[in-house]
Amino acid sequence: MTSSFPVPTMPAPPVGVVGLGQLGGSLAAALVAAGREVTGWDVDPAAREAAAARGVRITRELEGVVVLAVPLPAMAGALEGLAVAPDATVTDLGSVKAPVLAQLRPVHGGRFVGGHPMCGTERSGHEATDPALFTGARWAVCLEPDTELPRWLRVAEVALAAGAEVVPVTAAEHDDAVAAISHVPHLLAAALAAAAAEAGPLALALAAGSFRDGTRVIASDPAFVTAMVEGNAGPTAAALARVQEQLARPWPELIAAGHAVRAGTPAGRRVVRVPLDRSALLALGRAGGAVSTRLAAFVEGWVPDAG
Repeated sequence: MTSSFPVPTMPAPPVGVVGLGQLGGSLAAALVAAGREVTGWDVDPAAREAAAARGVRITRELEGVVVLAVPLPAMAGALEGLAVAPDATVTDLGSVKAPVLAQLRPVHGGRFVGGHPMCGTERSGHEATDPALFTGARWAVCLEPDTELPRWLRVAEVALAAGAEVVPVTAAEHDDAVAAISHVPHLLAAALAAAAAEAGPLALALAAGSFRDGTRVIASDPAFVTAMVEGNAGPTAAALARVQEQLARPWPELIAAGHAVRAGTPAGRRVVRVPLDRSALLALGRAGGAVSTRLAAFVEGWVPDAG
């Protein structure tokens, strides 16, 4: 199989969103605002009604790019009772990629392209819908050795239309990365909140910005957090072990090392053009960059630039 492909000029396909809570509802609303044709379905009548009021056509018949915006435990059965066009591309918004890939690839084959937008808040449900949720966010779109590149591009175009920037990545690389920057922080937030509670009412009464920022994410639905960390147990345990090693360092050394990482994060970006080729796209993601624009036979993006 060749790693690059011709790019015919084709109209943007419709997008069908399954699950119209915070992520799915926000995506549907953002795509409607961008002029895309959007259909959707949710088992909750209230979520369907709210999405319809935002311009989403509610139907069980889905085609084009079908997005599974449901909790991880519901992913395997998300399409039961729905009519999905046989040529549709299927993607998801799950926070863990390898287990979802293992579940859905046998069913959908090369039609499935994993995805994960790095956004969302501690709120949930259709009441938390925000069409601007994805603006400026990184959206990981998985590019496995057998991923059909035209379908990968269709999923990437959905992310770009919602206002996000696309990070090409493999499922395994994604899970290792998010364990360090998302899943372990949820566990640390839980530990910080629980330890502060043990310190007593006075400690909680004095809590201010650092405590609020450090514990914000654990206000999320506990079932969601549990499914996320347990679904990525191996990488999360390895990332947590690295944090524990850091905590064992002398405190001045640890503080200086952490400060250096935050202060040394490159502020600049260097614009690059990348051919529609698997190796080149993955190299962009591994360099810490992202795709920001679709061109003809290329994509335009950026990589960090220390200046």
